[in-house]
Amino acid sequence: MKIIDLGVCEYSLAEMVQKEIHQRRVKDQIEDTIIFTIHPPVITLGKNGKMENLLVPLAELKRRGIAFYRTERGGDITYHGYGQLLVYPIFFLPGGIGGIRRFINYWEEIIIATLETFGIQAQSDAKRIGIYVGEEKIASIGFALKARVTYHGLALNVYDDLQPFSLINPCGQKGVKMTALEKILGRKVEMAEVKERILKNVGEKILRFYGRDH
Repeated sequence: MKIIDLGVCEYSLAEMVQKEIHQRRVKDQIEDTIIFTIHPPVITLGKNGKMENLLVPLAELKRRGIAFYRTERGGDITYHGYGQLLVYPIFFLPGGIGGIRRFINYWEEIIIATLETFGIQAQSDAKRIGIYVGEEKIASIGFALKARVTYHGLALNVYDDLQPFSLINPCGQKGVKMTALEKILGRKVEMAEVKERILKNVGEKILRFYGRDH
């Protein structure tokens, strides 16, 4: 498995990198790859998302310095910013679309296990894709799949920088409250530490997902 860390990267550039890695994975020129990145402020709308879940005009986003993009991923609308860790797995799924729900569950388990290492009890919700701590959402998930290879992925709120979520109905859910690692723990959390713990959980769970070494 290959790891690519883009650091802070504009959404449009990160999307270009994803598509390049995706095409190389489809052609079996590269192994399964996880891309880590942090985006400057941006709101993205999934392919089935509704503009009504953006609660301010596009001109207001521009005024605030927040970019806006429509994307190919699943899910509705979400915000990304400097306080979030983005995880984009470019993985081959032998079962194609039939394996996507299991793949989502796999990543839900990884994030829940990662949060547990910080002493945080989180859970998934069968009716709402994502990860929650109590009634507050801490991670959003939205994959795309093409030619049996995934792209896009998930966003984990690390820093307590949640105000921009008030500009949207996060993931199309009215009234949902967002939370973050630092808000829950009441202390500083380094992105590098979060990445390390995520990768440890990927390593521990990937054999069970694929049923073989990977």
